[in-house]
Amino acid sequence: MSFVQPGNLRNRTLAQIFAALALAFSIAILGGCVSGPRYSRAPVPTPPEYKEVPPDWKTAQPGDQMARGKWWEIFHDPQLNDLEEKINVSNQNLKAAQAQFLQARAEVRSSRADYYPTVAIDPSATRIRQSKNRPLKSSTPDYTDLILPLDASYEPDVWGRVRRTVEASRENAQATAADLESVSLSLHAELALDYFELRSLDAESRLLDSTVDAFAKALQLTQNRYQGGIASAVDVAQAQTELESTRAQAIDLHVQRAQNEHAIATLIGEPAPNFSLAVSPTLDPPPVIPPGIPSQLLERRPDIAAAERRMAAANAQIGVARTAYYPLLSLTGSGGFEGTTLANWFSGPSILASVGASAAATVFEGGRRHALNEQAQAAYDQSVANYRQTVLNAFQEVEDNLSALRILQNEAKTEEAAVAASQHSLDLSTNRYKGGVSNYLEVITAQNLALSDQRAAVDILRRRVVAAVLLVKALGGGWDASQLPTNFSRASNASPRP
Repeated sequence: MSFVQPGNLRNRTLAQIFAALALAFSIAILGGCVSGPRYSRAPVPTPPEYKEVPPDWKTAQPGDQMARGKWWEIFHDPQLNDLEEKINVSNQNLKAAQAQFLQARAEVRSSRADYYPTVAIDPSATRIRQSKNRPLKSSTPDYTDLILPLDASYEPDVWGRVRRTVEASRENAQATAADLESVSLSLHAELALDYFELRSLDAESRLLDSTVDAFAKALQLTQNRYQGGIASAVDVAQAQTELESTRAQAIDLHVQRAQNEHAIATLIGEPAPNFSLAVSPTLDPPPVIPPGIPSQLLERRPDIAAAERRMAAANAQIGVARTAYYPLLSLTGSGGFEGTTLANWFSGPSILASVGASAAATVFEGGRRHALNEQAQAAYDQSVANYRQTVLNAFQEVEDNLSALRILQNEAKTEEAAVAASQHSLDLSTNRYKGGVSNYLEVITAQNLALSDQRAAVDILRRRVVAAVLLVKALGGGWDASQLPTNFSRASNASPRP
């Protein structure tokens, strides 16, 4: 009988502990309510269509010309494609943003840990020798104390504090994932801008080099005429000045080109001294980029998605703040074994156990809880304002670049006519000078006008391509809010596409 009773005692004790824990889980799952307002996206004014879309673009569907993710491929430049791919592998700012997302994802798992009880074990082995001169002597002055305790504590989520905390962490993690996409989009766009800037400098450099050759021939002509007594020394000096001035402009372009080359090297994660791009003066007009309708922009911009997710997180924090008005319920349980030798350590009489529950409520705290609730509400209002401002900025950026593309396209046609007219004027002035009808000042004036118009045409083409890149960026680069991660479990190693 002595061996049966301890076993029954142990079974009853463990059964009580497990029953208490089961009750706690039941309360967490079935009991209570979730504090705080139910989240709904704040409304924003959305126009039915873009004002600056050219009439011939309205029939195109959004995304027809835009590669999903690899939007830079719409420019059909293999070298640009190769450089853009290197950003995902080697750019350090992108790696930092990805690490920030991983931190936020881990924070979600950390918040979810509060759904479960905390169990701790603290085994100890102590050899005790008591003083023989102590006032109250024990019959066993020397003994060993072996303890194997198991402590469990649990806070039932009756009022929804844990659920709201997990919700806020999850929304913040999604916002951080959208931030990662924003960083990626900005870096890829910055690389494209630097690349096309460099190619426009190559085109302008080729123009200046050809102009230098033409001016050198004009100088030779003027020197021959001077030696023949037809032209004056002033004409020779003017031709020489014009030639050297144009050469200086051509050399100055190399400074800007080197800086753009260095910027590209940093973006793709390479040391600037180790990187170079061969000269390629080809710069094609930008492709047509259909913008779609304004309402789609709310789902296509990662910065808008990030602002919206932070608004949802701020709404969840209101619920967390409100739970401070309710009592804090907690369940505790402990069990284990305590003995004096290894032989009796795990026997029935060595079992120790306790189960308890407590409720703590704040009676007076000087208005702290009210202030925290006001703070949470104000933080939500701030997030709503930030979200709406982000949307307004997005509409502005799209309209800015749509208008730039529309206006620059018309300007390019006008400038093309100006280039043809200035070249014709230069040809006439050169022929008049060769025939002795005009002086060389007329030729210089025509040369400067022709060069100015040609450089303006190159600059307009550069601005058109830049506006196209900025429009793609303003439209979200083919991204969509449905790509935000939803699974933050420990087993999931997936992360947003950088």
